[in-house]
Amino acid sequence: MLEFERVNVHYGKNHVLKDLSVRVGEGEVVSLIGSNAAGKTTTLRTALGLKSSTSGSLRFAGEDITRLATHQRVNRGLVLVPEGRQAFVKFTVIENLLMGAYHRADRDQAQKEIDIVFDMFPRLRERRAQKAGSMSGGEQQMLAIARGLMAKPKCLLLDEPTLGLAPIIVEEIAHTVRRLAAAGMTILLAEQNAAVALACAARAYVLESGNISLQGESDELRKTDAIKSLYLGN
Repeated sequence: MLEFERVNVHYGKNHVLKDLSVRVGEGEVVSLIGSNAAGKTTTLRTALGLKSSTSGSLRFAGEDITRLATHQRVNRGLVLVPEGRQAFVKFTVIENLLMGAYHRADRDQAQKEIDIVFDMFPRLRERRAQKAGSMSGGEQQMLAIARGLMAKPKCLLLDEPTLGLAPIIVEEIAHTVRRLAAAGMTILLAEQNAAVALACAARAYVLESGNISLQGESDELRKTDAIKSLYLGN
């Protein structure tokens, strides 16, 4: 569904992504694993058109989207849940969710999706009238994912959804990703936490300084010495 073909990205003279080729099939969860500054966030921003590629191509649902604007990609079903949650802190949970549906032609039907995300995140239902800025980091992350789902994505881009969260919340977020995967959602997940990334995804790519150093089925990557020593602490 989403394909990067030999994509290069620069920030000034800094070559951030180097001939990156990544594929995410329809209904598949794929993880990007790597340390800070490996290029994971840049990959997701490039997918959404927030960062332009220097060369290479991107395809989504069979269409070349390399030169499409961000809003055009969103309209086609690419949705980013950004690193750091970026909730609208002065607005309530409900208002944040409705902003997730702002581009939809059928946003008058958004209440149906609100009910669905409230079933997925009961804590958000309890806090529906609460301002996002007064919520915990874990609750804001749930809100960020729920807001992304309100856009009715065909492919969800999740950028470091467990970063900085307590272990019990990390497991809750991981459970949500697995639940979305079981429902057939296509997801590209960028994660420093390799244990979470490999547990959630069927396949994974390891990014190091903008290059793919390893790729394969998650079960097989988990057994490799590089993954064990660098990311799993074994």
